[in-house]
Amino acid sequence: MKKLTKALASIMLIVATLFVAGCEKEVSQPSNDWVDLGLPSGLLWATRNVGATSPEDYGDYFAWGETTPKNIYNWSTYRYCNGNGNELTKYCSYSDYGYDGYTDNLTILQPGDDAATANYGGRTPTKDDWQELMNNTTGSPMTVNGVNGLCFTSSNGNSIFLPSAGFHWDDSLSYADSYGYYWSSSFNTGSPNFAWYFYFDSLNHGMNNYGYRIHGRTVRAVRQN
Repeated sequence: MKKLTKALASIMLIVATLFVAGCEKEVSQPSNDWVDLGLPSGLLWATRNVGATSPEDYGDYFAWGETTPKNIYNWSTYRYCNGNGNELTKYCSYSDYGYDGYTDNLTILQPGDDAATANYGGRTPTKDDWQELMNNTTGSPMTVNGVNGLCFTSSNGNSIFLPSAGFHWDDSLSYADSYGYYWSSSFNTGSPNFAWYFYFDSLNHGMNNYGYRIHGRTVRAVRQN
């Protein structure tokens, strides 16, 4: 039993070392903009956040559907509403949330409203793109150059690192260095004042469809190979 325990510990150490090596490889090559993780769709993932200068840099924060960062993130400063979350003027599938009953047939961000397209190239991942990443890579908490985050490593040995950048609400940054909150381009069609986002902390990661569109969250771009 002791030999088996030691063997398992050795295996875990080797795996952890591989994760570190993969993420450090990306951090040491910030000029390499895209990573091939061998995903079934052929999508490439950006090495750093939109607005970031390195993989461990938080980068800029965007409200959902906006392409420039700002100082205040709330309904009064949001591009697509007329005052509050029940008066949406774009990306609204339910008349109770639309200004004067407004609805449209949009389900994901259009290129002109996509922070990744406007500031990096490629586009913001859909909720299905995020799910594909989780299904085909291994996620592990990691600290790179003193920054906490999550490393996704694929079977081909390539990795991306997502820093725990938190999110902005009003003029405050919350949960930086503890949680990551990354936008998808998909909104919650049942409650359209919310949108889907990818989240993680040191124990868990997954998708959530109740991210207020007004919050300033980070964006990681994808593009087709």
